[in-house]
Amino acid sequence: MAGGEEAWARKYGVRSKALVPFRGRPMAEWVLEALRGAGLPAVYVGENPGLSPAPRLTLPDQGSLLANLEAALAHVEGRVLVATADIPHLTPEAVRFVLERAPEAALVYPIVPEEAVEARFPGNRRTYARLKEGTFTGGNLLLLDKALFFQALPLARRVVALRKRPLALARLIGLDILLKLLLGRLSLPELEARARRILGVEARALVTPYPEVGVDVDKEEDLVS
Repeated sequence: MAGGEEAWARKYGVRSKALVPFRGRPMAEWVLEALRGAGLPAVYVGENPGLSPAPRLTLPDQGSLLANLEAALAHVEGRVLVATADIPHLTPEAVRFVLERAPEAALVYPIVPEEAVEARFPGNRRTYARLKEGTFTGGNLLLLDKALFFQALPLARRVVALRKRPLALARLIGLDILLKLLLGRLSLPELEARARRILGVEARALVTPYPEVGVDVDKEEDLVS
């Protein structure tokens, strides 16, 4: 997923942050390299000025994350690994860990312990959630069954529509879950159970020791490696 435009990316002569140089190469190339190293062909959604390694297929930006994902899924089958193009630290080892350790579920979302991020990227500012099992940041990979996306698409559109209405979004998730999360009393099994109830399919979290999965480039300061 390499669509969208970032104002700060224009400083580097590009529109998408996926094409902003990182260690002498567009960020997206590092992600494509990691996916290829893990043996995965890539469907790339976004502007492609001749990236290397070349993705199997390049599709134009559809204007939104959901539309881009829908376009990409039309060209793949079965279980799909979704990756954003702004995680230039990603390694083949991290990708293989997700593929090999993922539980059997329609949706698997990798999460990274705070201590793993701090050990590899000290001082890196991430958004964390405190659960009973520890403090975690979300990953920028998602393993999903293609059928799930279309089943959950109406709900996903609803969540996007409610993103600026926090109270309505809270009601959708459940005030009980949010309160437990705020108090640090929510467990991973409880969170998975609520996701399963909302989505109607099995959804699981995967704790990964690879912080490269969760450390993305949101702003220009994050380019410092």
